[in-house]
Amino acid sequence: MAEQNNKRRDFLKKSGIGALGLMTSGTILAAEDLPNVKKSASSDKNEIIRTAHIGVGGMGAEDLKAMASHPQVKVTALCDVDAINLATAHKNHPEARIFFDYRAMLRELGDEIDAVVVSTPDHSHAPAALLAMKNQKPVYCQKPLTHYVSESREMRKMAADKNLVTQMGIQVHSFYDYKLATLLIQSGIIGKVHTVYAWSPKNWGYNGPEPEGSDPVPPQLDWNLWLGTAQERPYKNGFYHPGNWRKLVDYGCATLGDMGVHIFDTPYNALALDVPRTIKNDCRPPNDFGYPEQNTVTYEFPGTKYTTDSLKWVWSDGPGAPTINEDLILPDSETTNSKTNSSKNQSLEDKTSLDSGLAEKGKLPDQGAMFVGKKGRLLLPHFMQLPVKIKNGKYVDISKEIAKISEEHQLEAPVRDYQSESPKHYHEFIDACLGKGKTSAPFDYGARLTETILLGVIAGRFPNQTLHWDAKTARFEEEEANTYLQGTYRSF
Repeated sequence: MAEQNNKRRDFLKKSGIGALGLMTSGTILAAEDLPNVKKSASSDKNEIIRTAHIGVGGMGAEDLKAMASHPQVKVTALCDVDAINLATAHKNHPEARIFFDYRAMLRELGDEIDAVVVSTPDHSHAPAALLAMKNQKPVYCQKPLTHYVSESREMRKMAADKNLVTQMGIQVHSFYDYKLATLLIQSGIIGKVHTVYAWSPKNWGYNGPEPEGSDPVPPQLDWNLWLGTAQERPYKNGFYHPGNWRKLVDYGCATLGDMGVHIFDTPYNALALDVPRTIKNDCRPPNDFGYPEQNTVTYEFPGTKYTTDSLKWVWSDGPGAPTINEDLILPDSETTNSKTNSSKNQSLEDKTSLDSGLAEKGKLPDQGAMFVGKKGRLLLPHFMQLPVKIKNGKYVDISKEIAKISEEHQLEAPVRDYQSESPKHYHEFIDACLGKGKTSAPFDYGARLTETILLGVIAGRFPNQTLHWDAKTARFEEEEANTYLQGTYRSF
């Protein structure tokens, strides 16, 4: 540890960011110790939310930017295990205190912070968020909420017991098109839904071998703190930090835990689902290191008032996803036109829904979801495109329904710009912390959605085997699958 700290000190001096001080596992420097930093006047706690950010590189940098854009936010603390990430963030928030270890940050700052933002790799979400909540802090946590099912249950319970404001980081939950699709489905536009398909061709899996040997840890990185509660392993360039951890069993949750959370969110919310009864994953055999590069996960859910007696849900990811079947064929696809000429006779007015931005007629969007109901289908591209209704092999103009629902529910017009629309979800969290409204993706919701996602990930350990889940006991009927509901935390 001492040798690594010396390397980090030398790196900081040579890189010109030595003003950050020695990167130890505790606090680095208080604001009053930083050169050329003007201390701000104290703020009324009832008017300003003082935020602490755990993880400020990658998505953490985006979370920091969006949260800081709220006029009543004061960024008070920054924490990251990578000195470069920390230095970059600190340039934009020079008055914030800086830390390498979130435990030290929470211990030392105490009542000096009002809310905590967790933007770390998945395996560190629950350890950091639970500690923050134990200290009575409202928490905004990136998706998926946790790495293990047991953690999701614990986070949901703690948030409720302590009556804390919480929000899971699924920004598109607050976008116009997803709110609209939810309301359209709940209005009965395609009748009761019996099947949902959701897909992404992204590949956050790894079918290769586990790397051998080790590489020197980069001087800016505290590898022990990056591992956190995960089991110790040697550092290897290109496998873990930055970015590639999503592919690996010990740290991420694969494509299902990344894009799956976003794409699941709207159908899951619109249909008022809880957790599934059965789960089956068609994928390669497990290797205990990387997730499969291709997965087809089939869930069966208990029915709700928006579905038939039960609901079938099929998720597919990886290159080539989804596999096309009759439910996924669009009216103007080559497959359809070879069967019938009906779509050729449609008027332009009948196809107004195609203004949703489907890039190519007859081709499914790269990512998205299809609701299949008793009165038609609703296609929801991912993302920032209007939903499209299909019935009897034809597109259906739903512009009047869209206008009516938008007016009734006072939906703001779509911005169609991620950078300006994304902050809404973050600002909703801050407003709730200020006592103005509630969050739309609190941990009560996020934990159930995450549990559903994680059950599909666990099913990948048992390819083509149907697992049976008991929501009340939080156990599988298949005892061997229960091994993967929780992990063993390492002391670090």
